[in-house]
Amino acid sequence: MTIIVIGKSGQLAWELAQLSTPSQAIVCLGRDDVDLQNVSALVNILKQYDAEGVINASAYTAVDKAESDIENAYLLNTKAVGHIAQACKHLDVPFVHISTDFVFHGDKGLPYSPGDAINPLGVYGMSKAQGEQLIADIYPQRSAIIRTSWVYSTHGNNFVKTMLNLMATKPELGVISDQIGTPTYAKGLAKACIASITQQVIGVHHYTDTGVASWFDFAVAIQNIALELGLLDKKIAIKPITTAQYPTPAKRPHYSVLDKASFINALPELSLMHWQEQLTHMMTALKNEREA
Repeated sequence: MTIIVIGKSGQLAWELAQLSTPSQAIVCLGRDDVDLQNVSALVNILKQYDAEGVINASAYTAVDKAESDIENAYLLNTKAVGHIAQACKHLDVPFVHISTDFVFHGDKGLPYSPGDAINPLGVYGMSKAQGEQLIADIYPQRSAIIRTSWVYSTHGNNFVKTMLNLMATKPELGVISDQIGTPTYAKGLAKACIASITQQVIGVHHYTDTGVASWFDFAVAIQNIALELGLLDKKIAIKPITTAQYPTPAKRPHYSVLDKASFINALPELSLMHWQEQLTHMMTALKNEREA
């Protein structure tokens, strides 16, 4: 079985590549390998690899930059998604697309279910929401949309690695405490994507690790685990701040915890872990990489 991953440089694509086996090859294709704005090119490359499933791990994820780089955000998060859906439909192969908690406004105050009304706050969320709609319009028969949040990995740039760098160089940090969600280790998300292809899950679902956190909670946990593992040698003060104290070009949902019940029902064999447990796994792997 060959599964094609659209995306090569991102942290999810990297984690997916680590799951490749002789019996289940996972091939990651980057922008130099395929033109996402050309449906015929997509069809041809999927045929070339005799693809039996496609996972779209590519996205324009620079949330603040998207507010001014609108055209490029929509090219990758909307138009390209529609083209991938068309190619998959042409070849009748299952398609898994990764979306985001940013399609929600963040004012519900309870975990969002897949069927809840979407109401994005900015260009990133709107472009991702329109990508979802194209899949629903073009190829609902064999497509799964998996919304996730706060993704991190040992690979690439993410909140965990940024915090570790700042904690090693700054005397103190202020971290936002009034945005609530759930961190997600990309390694677990990658396994969920593969399971969705092999079990032919369809529809809109949510996947994150379990539990709830603010960015402040997340940062405190990162420091505590890093000190235990020896990734940091000193403790610094981490102070909670409000969103208003740290203005950004893009608005972010204040509460975007995702309800995972439908995904657990679709894949009961999938074991979910608390975000702090997954964070420990990731940071242990990071330590091992640095020591290797």
